[in-house]
Amino acid sequence: MPAVELQSISKTYNNGELKAVNEVSFSVKKGELFGLIGPDGAGKTSIFRILTTLLLPEQGQASVVGYDVVKDYKEIRKKVGYMPGKFSLYQDLSVQENLEFFATVFGTTIEANYDLIRDIYIQIEPFRHRRAGKLSGGMKQKLALCCALIHRPEVLLLDEPTTGVDTVSRKEFWEMLKRLKQEGITILVSTPYMDEATLCERIALIETGNILSIDTPEGIIRQFPKLLYAIKAARMSQLLRDIRQYPEVDSCHAFGEFHHITFRQNEDALAKLLGHLQNLQHQGLEIKAITPTIEDCFINLLAKA
Repeated sequence: MPAVELQSISKTYNNGELKAVNEVSFSVKKGELFGLIGPDGAGKTSIFRILTTLLLPEQGQASVVGYDVVKDYKEIRKKVGYMPGKFSLYQDLSVQENLEFFATVFGTTIEANYDLIRDIYIQIEPFRHRRAGKLSGGMKQKLALCCALIHRPEVLLLDEPTTGVDTVSRKEFWEMLKRLKQEGITILVSTPYMDEATLCERIALIETGNILSIDTPEGIIRQFPKLLYAIKAARMSQLLRDIRQYPEVDSCHAFGEFHHITFRQNEDALAKLLGHLQNLQHQGLEIKAITPTIEDCFINLLAKA
């Protein structure tokens, strides 16, 4: 039995004018670290709120550890830990008071499940008397995770947990998730950061409420249909315009210091493009074949959708 399962789930807003979730189906295996990857407005938060029984789906069925999100909402709330995207703990309470409050709500104590949160809690323990609202972004993140875990949930739902925190805190957070997975907890995490997709065992790419692909990160990269090249030159903005106007180029997108390009036909297309760009007086041309990233795959799938 999957730990989490959605079957043709849909959700609309504004009297049906905005379809936030469009017949979404996927399942998460017990003990799996599963990522829901997509930009803001893709439907990730609506899916999480349905799974945590905060929203009712208008179509389809969903279950968490075998319980239906509509019929068995009371049971589900005992089984899941939820960390919403926006910090939502009591900012006027201290770190210790927040933890004690959430433990009491779930009928447990900090001591009863301290072994589960120990590695996270020791990082915020020096600030246990500080008000939650006065913590840094990384410390707020750790406190919210402790509160979501304090009742030892079977499923942990993390909605964009690393948004707005520094790079070091993001890395530390994913290390924590790896350790939690070893405890047998099923983890479903959403993120707009494509680089975090490779840290999950399986991912679902989502945009405007529609699932584009579900597979392992490696599987999605293997499905990229064409050879991919990275190119740069002295005038990057002009280079982008010139490449996009070249008829044999299928796609061209800016990626940091390079542009990523694919061709309609790979045979001789690269040499022809380089000759064309040299005729246009582009200086410092550099091009190389590269392995696609998840972001490349997402853009390619989006173009096909």
